[in-house]
Amino acid sequence: MAIVTVPASAQTNATNPDRAKIDCSDEANVTAADCVKDGGAKGGSGAAEAGAVFLPALIVDLFPNPAAPPAPVPTPRPEPAAPVAGNQAGPPSGGAIVSPTDLIAVQPPRAVTGEFVPDEVLVTVDGDAGAVQQIAASFGLEVRSQRQSRLLGTTLVRFGIPDGRPVGVVLAQLAADVRTQRREPNHIYSLQQAAGIVNYAFDRIALDAKQASGENVRVAVIDTGIDDTNPALAGVIAVQFDAMPGVPIEKRDHGTSVDGLIAGVGALEGMAPGARIYHARAFEGGKSTMDVILSALDWAADQNVSIINMSFVGPKNDLLGTACRNARALGMVLVAAAGNNGPKAPYGYPAAFDGVIAVTATDAKDGLMPQANRGAYVFISAPGVEMVAPSGAGSDVVTGTSFAAAIVSGAIANLIHAAPERSADDIEKALAATARDLGPKGRDNDFGFGLLDIKAAQTAKE
Repeated sequence: MAIVTVPASAQTNATNPDRAKIDCSDEANVTAADCVKDGGAKGGSGAAEAGAVFLPALIVDLFPNPAAPPAPVPTPRPEPAAPVAGNQAGPPSGGAIVSPTDLIAVQPPRAVTGEFVPDEVLVTVDGDAGAVQQIAASFGLEVRSQRQSRLLGTTLVRFGIPDGRPVGVVLAQLAADVRTQRREPNHIYSLQQAAGIVNYAFDRIALDAKQASGENVRVAVIDTGIDDTNPALAGVIAVQFDAMPGVPIEKRDHGTSVDGLIAGVGALEGMAPGARIYHARAFEGGKSTMDVILSALDWAADQNVSIINMSFVGPKNDLLGTACRNARALGMVLVAAAGNNGPKAPYGYPAAFDGVIAVTATDAKDGLMPQANRGAYVFISAPGVEMVAPSGAGSDVVTGTSFAAAIVSGAIANLIHAAPERSADDIEKALAATARDLGPKGRDNDFGFGLLDIKAAQTAKE
């Protein structure tokens, strides 16, 4: 991944926003993908206000950036919750929020700039705590946190760089030590919302709202904090996990909307009523870092979930790719937002990793959301433009590939409820084989295989 960065694109929740200005609504974002003639290409640049957080063009906020300075980067301290056997209902909504406690963490949170934390690297180490300290001493680094990662299958260490050396230089130096297995920047990731009309998704994806059910199917959602007092989430949340306990929760809208679209109840019923949401809070101010996201993914893997919803986008990172690959090997279906940075934006991750279902957004007439990322990695289309969803304020009209991903996660929960024995591979093949073709004939870079058709997918044979 190139070290050169461009600003992130801000999003808005305003009703019926000007489509051409959704990604350009903040003056700090005027060089984003759709704001300049040649924007969106990797390696762009632009002026920025002091203290602003800059991310690659492929990263887009799910809600407006706060007026205040960026939220401090969290210091994760994960403690995996005890696995619960089977896809059975978990603890009631409103239960205690789990916070990690066993991570060695000595560096306080702080604001950052760039597409990655500028004075940190993430390294997997072959060795014990003594080896970690020896590596730190040998290369003039600080051990800011370390933990055993289930999905990576090794010790993950967050080293600090106290002397100002560039991240790329430190990564190259660490490559000389055979005890360091993988070495990556601590990339920054961002949520994916672009923000009525009633939820038209049931009709568009051929799912009968009266028969829809994800009863007892476990779905992990990695997102912002949520408003678990919202009536649409009553009895929906099995467990909450806070992957960034040192950072106060200020934004709850995005996570509430995603959970509600998947499994909401009442007037704002989701795609899979009865599904159990295992919610990991890993974002604040629309941003998170690689170490926090990995902490949330490890926790989700320990919950015996069937689906992991990832409505965020960031740079390619080998550690995230490994975690996704191993989660898929454990039988989990991975669903991710393709991104909202426009047709010229580089690929968005984790959506572009093999084994992850990359979802783009369409409107009530099956037209592609103009701000959607394009590319060969786009797998399937689903409704994601101007839908009513629960939010921290009650309800809101939302737009973005984040919400299209939530629709797909809920639809897949219906498939698993109807046939628990279906494998992740079988589900992926069925979605591809039965999608309603949109755009050019066959799979294309805009719509993927086409619009999700859950009725056809339910009857598809392996």
